[in-house]
Amino acid sequence: MVNGAWLDSQDFPDLEWSVNGVVPEGFGLLVAPPKAGKSWLVANLGLACAGGGRALGKIFVTQRPVLYLALEDGHRRLQARFRRLMEGQPIPAGIHVITTARPEQIVPIIEGFLTRHRGESPLIILDTLGKVKPPKKAGEDSYAADYAIGTKLKNAIDRSRGATLLVVHHTRKMQSDDFVDSVSGTQGIAGSADFVLVLKGKRLSDYATLSVTGRDVPENEYALVNDKGRWTLDGEDLMDAAASVQRRRDASKLGDRSLDALTFVAGHPNGTSAADLAAHLNVSRNDAGTYLRRLYDAARIDKRSRGLYIPLSEVSEVSDESKED
Repeated sequence: MVNGAWLDSQDFPDLEWSVNGVVPEGFGLLVAPPKAGKSWLVANLGLACAGGGRALGKIFVTQRPVLYLALEDGHRRLQARFRRLMEGQPIPAGIHVITTARPEQIVPIIEGFLTRHRGESPLIILDTLGKVKPPKKAGEDSYAADYAIGTKLKNAIDRSRGATLLVVHHTRKMQSDDFVDSVSGTQGIAGSADFVLVLKGKRLSDYATLSVTGRDVPENEYALVNDKGRWTLDGEDLMDAAASVQRRRDASKLGDRSLDALTFVAGHPNGTSAADLAAHLNVSRNDAGTYLRRLYDAARIDKRSRGLYIPLSEVSEVSDESKED
């Protein structure tokens, strides 16, 4: 037991990140439906960290040792996946792969890797939890069983400051408005984790959203794009990818023709007139003017002058410049 004076006198180190803004130190979950690209996503993160490159195509990461427990894949499949993600560059020597392990071996393997790389803030990826989760004992409470395995994994990683254990897991079949509730099993697994990442996207779509939350992590959602297995941020950085989530939601509420009009205006920062849009959409000038007015009334675009419409981002920039003047 400690008192407030002791607590007030302490100087604790800042939270470390394997992937800034997305994957902090500690025990975390990445959850998504089957065949949603979870393994491609964690491979992306692991290779970036092992080589000291850019995770999700945009986020610079520092080099650190990586252990990838790829318990659903073989070496041939991993080689093909890694080579595609590396786009002709050599697979980093800093990523270590294990494809076979029994449930009782997992914690000793994790602890051994942490000991070997003490002080190097390693990233350990376990794919998937289902491969190492022990069966529930007769009469055992489901929540208690889930919390026990989660706590066991958390205790293993917490012994090494700055280290991260990212565990891949499946989502529940039942949908929920709260993305944390989508973690398969009881709340015991999510409750034991320091952070949770949820990958959501429509089947056969190249677009997805990565929701992030945690005890010490700002909650947010980031738009991702998948190009043949390569996950990248839909934006120049995390802030832009977060804005892309809202832009996608706004676009989903528009009809096809209105969306075309919005896209056209967004691509012409100097301004769009009804005549410009009419020529692009092959509609009458009157109809084009109606689309522009509706978008303006819905606060999707703004006006630079009478009859000349501009993207909202341009309005913000003009306003910022006027404030500086």
